[in-house]
Amino acid sequence: MRLNKLGNRRALYSRILVSMTLCVSLTFLASTIIYYNYYIGVEKTQAFRSDLSNLTQTSKEVVNMNEAAQSLSFQIYRNSTISKIVLYDKPDIYDITAAMSELGNYLSSMPYIESIYVYNPKSARLYIASSHGQNGVFTERELVDKGILDIMNHYEEYKPFTPIPRVYSNGAKENDLVRAYTFLCYDAIGWDRAINSAVIVNISAPWINKEINTPVNSESATFILSDNGAFLSGNSLEQQELNPEETLWVNQRIKGDTEGYFIGSFAGVSSLISYTAPDDLSWQYVRITPYDVITRQTDSIRNATLLIAVLILVGGVGLSWITSRTLYLPISRIVKEMNILESEKRDSMFTIRQNTMRDLVLGLKPLQSIQQMEKLRQLGIHFTFNDDYRLILLRIDNYRELRDERSSYLLAYKFAIMNIASEICGQTYRVETVDMNDDGILVLLNIIDPSEYTDTGLIETLLRQLQQACSDYLKISLTLTYSHIDRNAQQLHQLYKQVRDASNHRLFYGHGCIISAQSISMLQNHTYHYPTDKEKRLADALMCGKVEEAMEHFSSIIRDTQGYPFHTVQLAVSRLSVTIKEIISTVQKRNRIQCDGTPALPALDSIETVTELEAAFAALFSEMREQLSEKKNAKQHDLIRLINQKIEDNYREPNLSLNQIADELDMSPIYISRLYKQQTLNSIVDVILEVRMREVCSLLENTDLPVTVIAERCGFTSSSYLHRMFKRSFGTTPSDYRRAKNA
Repeated sequence: MRLNKLGNRRALYSRILVSMTLCVSLTFLASTIIYYNYYIGVEKTQAFRSDLSNLTQTSKEVVNMNEAAQSLSFQIYRNSTISKIVLYDKPDIYDITAAMSELGNYLSSMPYIESIYVYNPKSARLYIASSHGQNGVFTERELVDKGILDIMNHYEEYKPFTPIPRVYSNGAKENDLVRAYTFLCYDAIGWDRAINSAVIVNISAPWINKEINTPVNSESATFILSDNGAFLSGNSLEQQELNPEETLWVNQRIKGDTEGYFIGSFAGVSSLISYTAPDDLSWQYVRITPYDVITRQTDSIRNATLLIAVLILVGGVGLSWITSRTLYLPISRIVKEMNILESEKRDSMFTIRQNTMRDLVLGLKPLQSIQQMEKLRQLGIHFTFNDDYRLILLRIDNYRELRDERSSYLLAYKFAIMNIASEICGQTYRVETVDMNDDGILVLLNIIDPSEYTDTGLIETLLRQLQQACSDYLKISLTLTYSHIDRNAQQLHQLYKQVRDASNHRLFYGHGCIISAQSISMLQNHTYHYPTDKEKRLADALMCGKVEEAMEHFSSIIRDTQGYPFHTVQLAVSRLSVTIKEIISTVQKRNRIQCDGTPALPALDSIETVTELEAAFAALFSEMREQLSEKKNAKQHDLIRLINQKIEDNYREPNLSLNQIADELDMSPIYISRLYKQQTLNSIVDVILEVRMREVCSLLENTDLPVTVIAERCGFTSSSYLHRMFKRSFGTTPSDYRRAKNA
């Protein structure tokens, strides 16, 4: 009776707690739904207002820039200097130079201008002033921006002084695609309505659209609905491909309408679509934001409220369950502690077994007494070294990469490989596995079936199964080396050394190979003769900078050692490394290349395959060639600086010329002329004239010296020659120039 009362009391407490929990949870749920719907409406309105303000500002920027482009186009047309290339069929070089200078001034004074084109159909030339890419005078065939020709050929299709969004190439080596708004100003008076001249101003789209991206949320996308109905990306200015549903709401709900917003599908995603009214250019701006971005904050509040309700529900149920139980015996704690002790004991025994087997294999504690055999059995090692056995060494391919990328899981990978080897080989052999604390795992197999003596196919079949299992389950490649059969415990260490040395031939066989240690040991009978003739050809190729030829000789020397013991390979690589190091040091000293110490050569111990070894030395040879190339370029730059210095120091001498500079440098005039032209894009004669003219202008402006004296001081042979050169360079005489500057 007493027990029944206690049980009923616990049930009553549970019902009360559960009821209270359910009431609180349902209240939270109902309030969450109400507030969620209210805040969704508020967030949509706030998002639209923010988008409308931002897009309206962008519209004003475009309209203002349109007015600036109109004003600039009119100024260019009215500019007397530029009008010569607009109106004349064949303007001379001085008119072109002055006009291009004026265009450059306009370009530099207005940072938002990408480029300015002046087109004269009569001369079939375009005069381009640009910050990047093509800059200068070009024919229609030479022009990279072919799109502007198409615009001028169909200029009737565009409204006057309306920006034309487009993407074109400017011919630059990098970032040649330009996003810009093109403003076309043209003269098409005549019966055939053909363009007589045109001024094109390309204004940088990123400059105009610097406010076009949403400042708060980068997940929004902004688009432009132009006056001709094109739907363009605000960032790339590329026309967007719309599906029928999107085309429908663009034409029915946005085009020509006042500002507003609605919820629609864009690119398969439900989105908030905000848009402006048409501006002075009849353009509309549209911002599309995924709907889940708008509701993200409200969703987080809703989810937090739901989580609180669930936690209250779960906590209430849990509390009612706890209060209805009486805990007298902490059985779960006792069981947990027992499991921990069992796990620690098992891990400790595994470590002891691994250390013991490793000491036996490495010969640190050879097996010599019955007591040692008994100790092995106590540790759970039932391997019998007096019966026939063989060794298999599993080496993990690309071990350094695995260790660097998954160092925390490396022991787990090795343990998994040991388990796979035990499972596959345990069906035929008695198996023990040892982690050698490097890239190798040693598997010891006791021979049970006497047919194993002659059937090498059985062991290789098992090894292929082992490789495949590790590749499928662990995504790890293994190189396997197996020994011959032995039954002498004293030979265990020597047998391991033989297997380890044989596994090094993975260098030639590659990853995932299976190697017979017995067949490799037979290579000891081969005598190797180092190919000094190939080494000499390698040295000659390196000294001449012939990297490809040097690599051919290097590969030939290394690969020829495949049929010899591995210590032969090591000696060959060591001798090659010493030779190559001496050659590189000699080349660096001969060419006065600054380097930090001796070059770092790859160590054979860190290389797994011959392909990796060849790649490492190829990189070293290529680095040496790059150093030589950089040194050559530095010498050329020093020569250019020396020529410029001689011009600055000796321009007052009338005899200063290309031949005189070449004689002083003891070099060919043709060579230094070609080199100077390649490096500076100017000829030495033009630079001498430019330096002299600069000094003439300075003396005309700052002194009252006669022109004849100035001509003598600046290296001109006569005042008449100075008049002729000055007139050609500046379009005026020295006397007129002085009067203009002193006016």
